[in-house]
Order: sequence, then structure tokens, then C-alpha cells
Amino acid sequence: MAGHVRAAVLRACGTPPEPGDVELPARGPRQALVAVTAAPITPLDVLCGTGTSYFGAPTTPYVPGVQGVGTVVESDLHAPGTRVWFPTDAGMAPGDGSMAEQCLVADADLMPLPGGVDDEQVAALGLSAVAAWGALTRTARLVPGGGGIVGQVAIQAARLLGARRVVAAARSAAARRRAAGAGPDAVVPIESDDDVATLAERLREACDGGVDVVVDPLFGVPASAASTLLAPHGRLVNLGGSAGDAATFRSSLLRSKPAAVLGYTNNDVPVAEKRAILAEVLRHASAGQIGVEFEAARLADVATAWAAQADGSTSARVVLTP
Repeated sequence: MAGHVRAAVLRACGTPPEPGDVELPARGPRQALVAVTAAPITPLDVLCGTGTSYFGAPTTPYVPGVQGVGTVVESDLHAPGTRVWFPTDAGMAPGDGSMAEQCLVADADLMPLPGGVDDEQVAALGLSAVAAWGALTRTARLVPGGGGIVGQVAIQAARLLGARRVVAAARSAAARRRAAGAGPDAVVPIESDDDVATLAERLREACDGGVDVVVDPLFGVPASAASTLLAPHGRLVNLGGSAGDAATFRSSLLRSKPAAVLGYTNNDVPVAEKRAILAEVLRHASAGQIGVEFEAARLADVATAWAAQADGSTSARVVLTP
């Protein structure tokens, strides 16, 4: 099957995608055709769209969307109508992604979904939840009884994994409200004019002692401040750099603990392991133990929704419903 489909099309790096029509190639060997029902706009999508990511500038025009939820139209491995989650390489390698009415995906990458969690919530969790869970377990190796500073999705994961004390830190009032709703022991504000010492003292008061694990999507001043609280053999795991691409760590602090600063990326996690992590997350989501707020947007409004994600005017995940 081939033809034109409605999609979000990014025509030049640094500009938001706009609605348009794209030619959908015929399905090839080991490919599935999926009717997309939900596609989140993630920080990774926005970063790739700037042309400045470490993957290099993508070839334009292309359809963004590094993950999505939908139903199988054609596949050699899955029956038509099967509800699935899927990742793509859009923006990181040649090819189109999930922000379209239909898209082509590698058959082997499809993950059939259980019931109990609606499509938009699955999309809002998706790879962000995989990163939070993977950073805590795979990289930080959080053990029951440990304490940590984490973000919104990781708050719930840390609780489920047995953390003794969980502290959230966020920059906007809306993000702090969402973090508080996830059930941490404390929520610490991060102000735009904070220096390392000021923020570190605020975090120290909230954490009530040393910190075993920091899950950091911000870097910059927040990472430098959080590093000063690391307990002996503490781990700071970085997921992103929305507060800055550089941070400062004292050699004496890291050596005397000893403590570790580690990087995490979902791209280092095999597809089968990503699916296993997401299945675990969705099991907890179905039980009401994990969930995130999201804002639904129509494909026709993708430019506005993309800009809101890019400039931080929304701290909720935006999910397109093609």
C-alpha cells in the first residue's frame, strides 16, 4: 500500500514542522504499516529538529517523531488491528517518524500493548519513562533504601524501586506542581539566578543528608549543585542539558567520596530491553502507580505545539493525535 498521508513536515532545521502531505512508500520486507493514534513531541524531537544534536543535522524535509502508538494495518509479524508502541530513528538517521496519519516501522521494533493504559498516556510515558527507569536501574543501580534527587517520571519509579527519600527539583511553578503530584518527600525550586552554592544549600535542606542517586535532565548549575550532595559512592546520572551544556564538578569531591558522574542515553539500550522496561512501566501505570500529565494537540496545530515544547512554555508532554 502506498499513497499520500497527512503529516507534520519539518522543512528546515531550526523551524517548527508544519502540516503537509507526504508520499508514503510501499511497505518493504520486514516492515509494518501502522495507523498512528498518538505521537508525543519530545525534547529529543526538538533537539534533532534544530540540527545541532550529536547525531548531526537531519536531511530535510522529514517527518519527525521518535516514537508513537497506533494500530497495525499491515505486518508480517502482527495481525491487523494489533495495538502497538514503536520507536523510530527520525531526526537521528534518514527516514520519517511517527507524526503522521500512518508510518512505516521495522516489524521487529513493534511492541504489542496490553490494555489498561490509553494511547495518549502510553505515548506521554514512552521513551521518557524508559529513560527514567533505565537511569535509576541500569546506570545508577538504585537499591531499596537509597535516597535521591529525581524528576517527574523518576519520582514514581524511585518510589516503586524502594528509595528511602525522594526529592524533586524543578524550574517552573507548573513543573513543581506536577512534581508535587507525583508524591516526593519535598520539591525544591530552581531559580534562574541561582548560583551553585545557593541551590546546593536549598537542596541540602530538602534532602536531609547525602544523596545516593541524582537523575539529572538539566545539567548546568543544577548538576553542579546536586553533585555537592552526593554521598559516598553516590551517582549523578545525566539525561540531558536543558539548563546548560556545561557543568563544574570539584575533583576533590569526586575523589574523596568517591562519587561518579555518568551519562545515560536510550540509544545505548537494546530494543528488546527498551520494550521490557516499557512493559514494566506500563504494568505499574495500569495499576495507577505511574502516570504523567500531558496535553493533547491536533496534527493541524503541530507548529504551535512544537514551539511550546521548544521554548518551555509547557512543562507537560504534548501528544499529537493525528
